[in-house]
Amino acid sequence: MKLILIAILSFFVIGVKAQTSLNMSLLFQWKDTTITPSFAHDNTYNEIWGYAKNGREYAIIGTSAGTHIFDITDVNNVDTVDFIPGRVQGGQIIHRDYDTYQDYLYIVADEGLSSLQIADLTFLPDSAPVVYDDTTLIKRSHNIFIDTASGYLYTCAGWTNLGNNDLSVYSLVVDPANPQFVLNCANDVPFWNGTIGNVHDIYVKNDTAYCNSELRGLFIVDFTNVLNVQLIGSLTSYVQQDYNHSGWLHSSGNYYAFADERHGLDVKVIDVSDLSNISFIDTIGANVIQSLSMPHNVIFRGDNLFISHYFDGLYVFNTSDPNNISLAGFYDTSTRTHQLNKFEGNWGVYPFLPSGKILASDMQEGLFVFDTSFPVSINEEKIKNDFAFIVYPNPTSSIITITTTLFKNPVEYAIVNVNGKIVERGNLTKTQTIFSLSNISAGFYTFSITQKNGNIITKKFIKE
Repeated sequence: MKLILIAILSFFVIGVKAQTSLNMSLLFQWKDTTITPSFAHDNTYNEIWGYAKNGREYAIIGTSAGTHIFDITDVNNVDTVDFIPGRVQGGQIIHRDYDTYQDYLYIVADEGLSSLQIADLTFLPDSAPVVYDDTTLIKRSHNIFIDTASGYLYTCAGWTNLGNNDLSVYSLVVDPANPQFVLNCANDVPFWNGTIGNVHDIYVKNDTAYCNSELRGLFIVDFTNVLNVQLIGSLTSYVQQDYNHSGWLHSSGNYYAFADERHGLDVKVIDVSDLSNISFIDTIGANVIQSLSMPHNVIFRGDNLFISHYFDGLYVFNTSDPNNISLAGFYDTSTRTHQLNKFEGNWGVYPFLPSGKILASDMQEGLFVFDTSFPVSINEEKIKNDFAFIVYPNPTSSIITITTTLFKNPVEYAIVNVNGKIVERGNLTKTQTIFSLSNISAGFYTFSITQKNGNIITKKFIKE
């Protein structure tokens, strides 16, 4: 397959000035030349994120000045909703990063005396007021990721309340606007320092974390029991190995794609269905100039794998058959000439808006909003499964209520304590069920539902 892709892409290289896109069209672009770019990479812009609520869609992009939020529901009438100044601004800022949880936007930066900022998105489209801006927990962070199933925020690298950071975990369960410290891996996980070390970026689902750990490789860690974190898989030697930068898990959970951030290297796709026997599937990339092309960030939406390439732009591959991956489309966002040891061009992509619009950020050219002629869809049932039920109140002193509309037939539930012991189990049969906790001692618990297909969905709660 790789040879076929190279042959296809070589055709586009011949006419690179004329052929700057395939199956993708530009709907909107924003660029502000008054903002000071970074001293390191001449990048005014960095991470891109998105948000949707009440039928409206928003683009969120980071710059050296701060965070810019646009209402892009109507691309012919884009509205600047809000600007959130960074704690640190100017040429020293290269990186900002974002994630959302329960209508809050979490903002970090990785340069200067920065902070963790939290903005309330419930006031959109009018504004996004900052409700938390503090250095007590996080001073700097290279990347953050929120596992929505557990309510845990993971912060990679940077500087936290305990100093230099490899990976730290904070809970958003009790109050999303007031994170609580859970653990610092270097201090609290015995095997961490000698095995995993600094985590550059991370993907987490249901407490299973895929840690992209730079030159050391990929490590899969189970955080279900934060008092007994377990290493459950690793890939420390693989083809085209270099700086393991970032990755994303396919919704099936069977394969994972990750990028090594070096010139001339491709994205790797691996089979992770058996974490004791991780196997190689394929390498894919833009290869506009093969020795200089370099992937940065990757994201799956459904079977589409979105890859941000420095200089080359945004590329999308169809992975419905992982053994026969094909090119779906691309758009060259960058005007810069390929150069060795340069990091310029397409930084990131956000493909999760309900309308199918694709958001991208270019380090020098700003915000891009795309339409595609290929389907941008996701297994909606899978999304519903991931967010299928609510546990409330949380925290609680006496009872919890489970609300769900997904299950028509009885499903098994279990309440598990922090040591992994099942303290109660039974069958969930109604759309709303109230459970007494009178026989359960105070502490952290997980409420899990096991579906007929074997999928386990979990929510954490606290018994006071």
